[in-house]
Amino acid sequence: MRIVRHLQLDEWLPVIRILGLLLCVVAVMMLVPLFILLKEDDGDARAFLISLGITLGSAVLMLAISRKVELELKPRAMFVLTTLSWVLVSAYSSLPLVFGAPHLEVTDAVFESVSAITTTGSTVMSNIEGLSDGLKLWRGLMQWIGGIGIIVMAIAILPFLKVGGMRLFQTESSDWSDKVLPRAGGVAKAIGLVYVGLTLLAILTYWLGGMDGLDAVVHGMTSLATGGFANYDSSMGVYSDRPHLLWMASFFMLLGALPFVLFIRAWQDRAGVLWCDAQVRGFLRLLGWVIAALTLYRVINGEALFTALTQVTFNVISVVTTTGYASDDYSAWGPFAVVAFFYLTFVGGCSGSTSGGMKIFRLQIGLIMLGNHLRSLIHANGVFSQRYNGRALPDEVVRAVIAFSFFFFITIGGLALALSFIGLDLITAVTGAATAVTNVGPGLGDIIGPAGNFSTLPDSAKWLLCIGMLMGRLEILTVLVLFSPSFWRK
Repeated sequence: MRIVRHLQLDEWLPVIRILGLLLCVVAVMMLVPLFILLKEDDGDARAFLISLGITLGSAVLMLAISRKVELELKPRAMFVLTTLSWVLVSAYSSLPLVFGAPHLEVTDAVFESVSAITTTGSTVMSNIEGLSDGLKLWRGLMQWIGGIGIIVMAIAILPFLKVGGMRLFQTESSDWSDKVLPRAGGVAKAIGLVYVGLTLLAILTYWLGGMDGLDAVVHGMTSLATGGFANYDSSMGVYSDRPHLLWMASFFMLLGALPFVLFIRAWQDRAGVLWCDAQVRGFLRLLGWVIAALTLYRVINGEALFTALTQVTFNVISVVTTTGYASDDYSAWGPFAVVAFFYLTFVGGCSGSTSGGMKIFRLQIGLIMLGNHLRSLIHANGVFSQRYNGRALPDEVVRAVIAFSFFFFITIGGLALALSFIGLDLITAVTGAATAVTNVGPGLGDIIGPAGNFSTLPDSAKWLLCIGMLMGRLEILTVLVLFSPSFWRK
């Protein structure tokens, strides 16, 4: 009751209105597969009609309740909106999977949609090849929607809430607030154009490379979104006999894991701005060293050089960018590869991209802090500045990195403990928790590894993993703050 007294309706009406507008976007996106299904006279058209009606009806109700409300949000409302928007969009996006031909149970449908919207890429579905074209397209669209939502959240929302890596743009050479475009609206529009443009380029490239139209569209969307949903149970392994497609996918996954703000600067100023960014340099160097080491390991174990290089490059980029495609069961490559891929699960791409994970900049800042600490042990009276990307590193950013890293691993550890309590084995529990929070997709082991899926897990485990995927996508602290009693005090 004490909490209720502190809730003022006027404060939350803007949240309701924005959620209603988001549902309108979801409804509009449902029209795309619906049009295809109606044209093909497919039975799944009815499922999308029902889902569209429910979604639009909810949106109209929300907009009616919040009519004539100015969209001015306080920080507390922003935290609530950020979390609720991902939950609500995931819930309504699951409707076609419930009413459609797969007729998934609510738990499985929500798991699939949360995995899609958070661009995790874990799946409970089998015989994906047998789905209607509309549902295949809807799985790709969900991830594509999630991808652009991730970028907007990382650039426009989380820095305002003092959460997330994009706050570091004030200490980098890519300070978007001063040097990209003068207004946030212009930034969002420019990023949207870049996202759409790169997606169209990926679709065209895949089509010219030999994919049919639907495969090119779906894989183009899920590659840029670093989501990992494919149109086949074997993921991208179906294209292992066409290595050029794996190289194309590697390139577009890589683009999706780079800061989209830098693409705008590269267009405005010079292409070299990407390599000038410390985060991008560190990311590419890490990929280069890991790919070289694992390729050498595969060649030593008897694999042909080009085949090893292709498979290693594709799967390493897929895991590090948290895309989650698989072209081979890399858990069968040997113990060194298994441990390496487990470590790579935590890395992630760059801040301001569609990828998940810890993000490269946090690892770089951690190394800077470690180096300074070691120097201070040697030179007790020395004063060492902390610099990143050529600028001084504010103490508040360092504190934020430490706090996030602590809660990041606490969340994975707690989730793994809960999964083991349910009865999951050690490998499934630990890698399942890690892949959910890092938004990678496949875990390790026979059950949820790159050759399996999550369908056989208990429903309780799937709900826990949904929570893990959402927390990982929302940078954890955005969700945890909602459970603080002081947050709800006026």
